[in-house]
Amino acid sequence: MTPELEFRPGMTLVPVRKSILPLLLEAYQEDPDAAQTAFPWLDASFNVQGQLSDMLFDVENQAEVDRLHFWWIRSDEKGAFIGLLGFGDELQLLQSHYNLGYWVRSSYQRQGIAIEATQTVLRWMEDKTIEEDGFVRIEITVHPHNEAGLATANRICEEWNGEIIEQLIGIEIGQRTVPHRMHILDLPRGERA
Repeated sequence: MTPELEFRPGMTLVPVRKSILPLLLEAYQEDPDAAQTAFPWLDASFNVQGQLSDMLFDVENQAEVDRLHFWWIRSDEKGAFIGLLGFGDELQLLQSHYNLGYWVRSSYQRQGIAIEATQTVLRWMEDKTIEEDGFVRIEITVHPHNEAGLATANRICEEWNGEIIEQLIGIEIGQRTVPHRMHILDLPRGERA
């Protein structure tokens, strides 16, 4: 089960539910291009609300069976939607268990929110993995032109003993292959498959 996690004073990671669709749409509309970078599978020319609704439905249902873990970042003071992050199942390597994705809406960027929230969910996943006496491999894939996303992924790799794959990998997005930079984290830290 995906828990609620406080990660800085006044900000909470709240498990994703279908009911946040209006908040997600408002954040999307603030900067559709930036949101498109975070959700490359989203087809902006076709019913964005329906696609986001389907994503939320899938994430909520899979969270109940402990397969996906997604949170929305809430400002406790305003109840505002700040962004999304989570562990998904769009994987590039056979040995991986999750991919880690994160998106902070434009009006809240450059405040360290993505890195702090990501650190919090990684600590939670590491504790969960240790409790279950297990091993988890996490992928972070970032488009090479997404400088903010790359900076966050590189910092996560540094702090979590991750590995940056030098060769770009192709990811199928909307009928075409798009090169991405891949980062790999193993939990608990220091473990290798």
